[in-house]
Amino acid sequence: MDPLLATRLVFILGLVNLFSLLALFFSCRCMAGLGLFSRLSRFTTHTRLYRYHCYYWIVLGLSVGAHLGIAISVLGVPFVS
Repeated sequence: MDPLLATRLVFILGLVNLFSLLALFFSCRCMAGLGLFSRLSRFTTHTRLYRYHCYYWIVLGLSVGAHLGIAISVLGVPFVS
């Protein structure tokens, strides 16, 4: 694989990881006990986000796996000589 393409893919997958984590964080009902999140859960946006909560986990898992695979194939494992 072209190193430039691999680097771009790793960067894009890192952003997907970040946005997936944010979506998981804000759609989680476990956070409802906190003050800010109890107010957020009253809005219909939160219920729309929560509807896809399980899919966010799938996207995150696939993205992390691809991110890890591409990064290791291009950069290698830094602790192994």
